[in-house]
Amino acid sequence: MVLETQRLLLREMSREDYDALFRVLGDPEIMCHYPYSFDEQRVRDWIERNMNRYRQDGFGLCAVCLKDTGEMIGDCGLTLQKINGEVLPEIGFHIRRDCQRKGYAREAAKAVRDWAFRNTEVPALYSCCKYTNESSFRTAESIGMRFACEVPDEANGTTHVSVISREDWIREINNNQHSNHSGKRD
Repeated sequence: MVLETQRLLLREMSREDYDALFRVLGDPEIMCHYPYSFDEQRVRDWIERNMNRYRQDGFGLCAVCLKDTGEMIGDCGLTLQKINGEVLPEIGFHIRRDCQRKGYAREAAKAVRDWAFRNTEVPALYSCCKYTNESSFRTAESIGMRFACEVPDEANGTTHVSVISREDWIREINNNQHSNHSGKRD
């Protein structure tokens, strides 16, 4: 799974991404909404878990890299997560603090959303975060997801769940194509 956007390249993680990923997952400010902090071992386990996901599921969280420099600034991808008792496909993302508020999470999540609907049979995609993590659920909304529910969660207290159905995604694609063609003259 390699995805390219206007400014980003999303590629499979490798063990060599440890230092760059530790700058993201090891940052307590970025991970303040996560149930625990990441030390060296948890970051290494994160990479290994995603490398296993690529083999087992055909997808996982990818390294998010700036296209012009190749620098890894975070992760984004599709994983299978237990959400309200069901195992469902979730788009997740983490972006390094100095690269936040530049639209990178939205750009990466949108690419993952499009890839998932084009390359899998999933009827819907989800995004979950701690209910206090407004920037994450706003990013999910920016790619067409809508609030689905809040569920009690042992780790987060309450988890905010957003969703986009395949039908809503198709409708959005069709609307975008229609608006792109309506302004052109023949």
